[in-house]
Amino acid sequence: MDGLFGLFVIYCLTAIVLFVVGLIQIIIKSSRNEPVKPGLKLLIISVIMVVIGFGACAVLLANS
Repeated sequence: MDGLFGLFVIYCLTAIVLFVVGLIQIIIKSSRNEPVKPGLKLLIISVIMVVIGFGACAVLLANS
């Protein structure tokens, strides 16, 4: 079970990093009047990762 917890922590940290990088990209590119599409993609990917990760965690907890 320790291995699964470690993977879950890495997964959550990855989602947080993607979210923060996407947010920073949106802020910087919007101030320069550049397209913000890459930053929005990172935000969407991070939200999807969070939803999938917590869904998988709920399934694992329900089966234990």
